Amino acid sequence: MGRIERGVNCSVNGCTNTAERSISGSKASMASDLIVNTSNKRVYLCKQHYKEWKKATKEDRENERARWG
Repeated sequence: MGRIERGVNCSVNGCTNTAERSISGSKASMASDLIVNTSNKRVYLCKQHYKEWKKATKEDRENERARWG
């Protein structure tokens, strides 16, 4: 049973929603507009902040995938 299933809260400062996804701290820092507590290796994001992170890092993630393909 993982932390998300146990009901961990979102790691974004000021957010008290339940986390839906977890990503690595280095990937979370790619989005400069999200103020995240990166003291841990994993960062937990609620549905709303995960959507914001995806929009903010879309171009970077596409470029990284193109390097491998």
